[in-house]
Amino acid sequence: MASLVAYDDSESEAETEPVGNFNAASQMKDTSDVVKPPGQDFASEAPGVTEGAVLATKHGSGADPAGHRLPLVRLWRSDPGSCPSQRLQWPRTEPDITFPTGKPPPPSLWTTQTPAGHVPLAAAHFRRVKLSWGTYDSPEPSFCVQTKSETPGKHGNSLQKERCEDCIVPYTPKRLRQSQALSTETGKGRDVEAQGPSAGRAPAPLCMAPRVSEFIQPYLDSQYKETTIPRKVLFHLRSHRGPVNSIQWCPVFAKSHMLLSVSMDKTFKVWNAVDSGRCLQTYSLHSEAVRAARWSPCGRRILSGGFDFALHLTDLETGTQLFSGQSDFRITTLKFHPKDHSLFVCGGFHPEVKAWDIRTGKVVRSYKATIQQTLDILFLQEGSEFLSSTDASSRDSADRTIIAWDFRSSAKISNQIFHERYTCPSLTLHPREPVFLAQTNGNYLALFSAVWPYRMSRRRRYEGHKVEGYSVGCECSPDGDLLVTGSADGRVLLYSFRTASRARTLQGHAQACVGTTFHPVLPSVLATCSWEGDIKIWH
Repeated sequence: MASLVAYDDSESEAETEPVGNFNAASQMKDTSDVVKPPGQDFASEAPGVTEGAVLATKHGSGADPAGHRLPLVRLWRSDPGSCPSQRLQWPRTEPDITFPTGKPPPPSLWTTQTPAGHVPLAAAHFRRVKLSWGTYDSPEPSFCVQTKSETPGKHGNSLQKERCEDCIVPYTPKRLRQSQALSTETGKGRDVEAQGPSAGRAPAPLCMAPRVSEFIQPYLDSQYKETTIPRKVLFHLRSHRGPVNSIQWCPVFAKSHMLLSVSMDKTFKVWNAVDSGRCLQTYSLHSEAVRAARWSPCGRRILSGGFDFALHLTDLETGTQLFSGQSDFRITTLKFHPKDHSLFVCGGFHPEVKAWDIRTGKVVRSYKATIQQTLDILFLQEGSEFLSSTDASSRDSADRTIIAWDFRSSAKISNQIFHERYTCPSLTLHPREPVFLAQTNGNYLALFSAVWPYRMSRRRRYEGHKVEGYSVGCECSPDGDLLVTGSADGRVLLYSFRTASRARTLQGHAQACVGTTFHPVLPSVLATCSWEGDIKIWH
């Protein structure tokens, strides 16, 4: 029976053992009573012969399964360099390799189309490849464990170490190893990213502290003081792995230490942004980017909508979804009704704005216009009217950028409010005066009356920041004295509402700052978010 010859593979990364490294104690006696010369054992003389071949010669007594004695092959010569190939191996049966039950073996080219537990002969002849990234942990045979425990001497230690490195594992091609390394690194990143439940699963309940934050408690029983301009960063939150679209403090003053953030990484998070800056819970209910999410007025629920057409109302205390709906379009904005909290209005990439009833889970009203997208929604007059900001900016369009609607009758009150050819990505209402402000792509904030006919102020305009197509948000302070807005260059700008002069500029983020909001209780706390994915709490 002819012996097998395994030639050197130029693409394999197997490490060969030095020929001159041997030990006198490693003399081996063959089963046919032929004693090998000292120092000429299989492990040191024939680099291509693996430890599995040596074991097969030991335990198999040089015989095949049929009982025929195999012919002896002389593996050495007087001049080793004259041999063209020294990788002569004994024909033997395939070794049995078992993988640990706790961790399944990584997929390989040899086992993807073969039954489980089968190891081809060609794969068994290759040496163990030491992966630099350390993601592959093969089971060590029993002789490796025994060799590690024995310490006969210096030469024996080096030889035993080399034998342990020669454990037989299935061969994996280089390209497949590289793809497995990339997938493993991506999997680790996803594990770090997905701290909350995966998409489609019910999120865990949010452990809300029964006591009020010690920083907020002194301000609950007193009137809101004058807003002071923040100067320093209190917390820098970087858990999101995508752009943060918007942020909102909890509207309940006793729970206003919690901050809601919405991101393009398909999640929204709840933070303790006052005491510790820690992420309390991550919600992964959507399969696409989450564009809008809002606290319910009671502070115990969150309504979210995303690019997957899905709407979810999540109870934070129980982790259950009280409402789940499927829209006809991608959601870009949604708002609760200020009086009837079971109703909300949502808009997106569609000519219609729709009002939903959470109790029935159905659409109760539709507001249709000759537009393609709704950018923002703002309720007026305690919910009897609302404004919608659209993408209609051409002169020949009947509907302009801002449209006023009657909530009950779905009729248009006015569609000729803003006549300049700029879209308005965000709207905000002043807390004490009947006016609202619109962020425009003309790089300024416009001031409008909140009462029909909604005239725009020609005297007061807030300029100095950049929008450049981003959905840059704006907001007034609780006392109405300051106006804050983000900027496409990452700055945070604060204006005096009365004079429209710039009060302060904060160098906030490396990328576009798209969200800004004042704390409803603390007079000097400001939260900002950016397209880079980070959130900053200013004090």
